[in-house]
Amino acid sequence: MPGKKPLSDITISRLIIEGFADKLTRHLTNDVTIVGAGPAGLTAAYYLAKEGIKVCVFERKLSVGGGMWGGGMMFNEIVVQDEGKRILERFKVPVKGHRNGYHTADSVSAVSTICSKASLAGAEIFNLMEVEDLMMKNDRVKGLVINWTAVRMAELHVDPLSVETRFLVDATGHSCEVARLLEKKAGVTLATETGGVLGEKPLWAETGENSMRKNTREIFPNVYVAGMAANAVFGSPRMGPIFGGMLMSGEKVADLIKKRLR
Repeated sequence: MPGKKPLSDITISRLIIEGFADKLTRHLTNDVTIVGAGPAGLTAAYYLAKEGIKVCVFERKLSVGGGMWGGGMMFNEIVVQDEGKRILERFKVPVKGHRNGYHTADSVSAVSTICSKASLAGAEIFNLMEVEDLMMKNDRVKGLVINWTAVRMAELHVDPLSVETRFLVDATGHSCEVARLLEKKAGVTLATETGGVLGEKPLWAETGENSMRKNTREIFPNVYVAGMAANAVFGSPRMGPIFGGMLMSGEKVADLIKKRLR
């Protein structure tokens, strides 16, 4: 078209670099840092960010959503109970069907909507980054140490960067990575029966769902667990493709931290 400026490859690159550098620099210090962008982590991020709390989420994978993204065995449908339906409706996720207190939703719709709501509320989500260590001073967690997921995958010797945070949430799912760093590398005592990670039990949906809300709590000063990480730390069963407990866990951990910040 006459008068139209040609695209500048360098301008495109410059905008990406400057935009990302601005985001990361702003979130080198946070009120709350969440590790893991699964349903519990994203839900917690939303409830915190909408209150004006400075929160960011680090996700090691390219995509967010954790186990919710794939539904059950790649059938992209999820199930929630009545309490989970309440939270999905809060996010305006279409909920379908009803059978004896169970409801279904499209997993892609659920993940994309919750992620969008959290982002629009002000939570910053960084994908392709993982936590490789914790920053501790005077026996207290003061932050975390991040690196690119690709660095670990390629086994490159590349030093990481540090991020400060007042509160830290382990929402890394079955692996409960933050809790295991505390246990193995820091050698601290966690708020469990043994003082360490108990490990998740085999699938039992009812018990797993019922125990998740109870297990969502502080395990070390200013460090919380949510979602499947909470059940793994406290030795409760996994639940399979029912996600109401995950959503309620995210809501609860946000409430606990909001009370502390107030």
